[in-house]
Amino acid sequence: MTATCNVVVLISGSGSNLQALIDSQGADNPARIRAVISNRPEAFGLQRAATAGIETRVVDHKAFAGREEFDAALMAVIDEHAPDLVILAGFMRILTAGFVRRYAGRLLNIHPSLLPLYRGLDTHHRVLADNQPEHGCSVHFVTEELDGGPVAIQAVIPVAPGETAESLTARVHAEEHRIYPLAMRWFAEGRLRLGEQGAMLDGETLPATGYQLRI
Repeated sequence: MTATCNVVVLISGSGSNLQALIDSQGADNPARIRAVISNRPEAFGLQRAATAGIETRVVDHKAFAGREEFDAALMAVIDEHAPDLVILAGFMRILTAGFVRRYAGRLLNIHPSLLPLYRGLDTHHRVLADNQPEHGCSVHFVTEELDGGPVAIQAVIPVAPGETAESLTARVHAEEHRIYPLAMRWFAEGRLRLGEQGAMLDGETLPATGYQLRI
């Protein structure tokens, strides 16, 4: 039987991806969310976690003089839970290199684009402005390069005629809620790992776009 994988989730907002991760936990899934930590005390995701019986903590970035001090305090709280995996689920802080190195190979993020395309913000408007035929979302390992870590899995959707940024946002969100729990489970099962050449699934190095689910 696969050993339990301790997961800590970092959030800043409503926590819709967090809810999908919580809902995916089950007897046949070795992933267990041990704590949810927010840098914002008002984040609704904290209520989602509490409702599910998961410990919640707040490390308010406003209480610290700078990023280094905040990250040091955040790491101390994370490490209380001995995490095998740390998941960023709408965590709106740029992490220091020291933080990323500490959790290298066990730090995942989700980004609303088909990486390496459209790193950064406002991806849905940019995709529409460029008349791209496809869009989607990517789960990737976090490295010191912003949105530049090896991709584990992507969901690819066609951009529909007459698509708006709002409709595209909703469709991409739905796919985020599908692939993030899958990535968490794969990691917990020992199937997903970060190798020297990139993300690996079942011992094989994945392409730059990761494992793709085409919708």
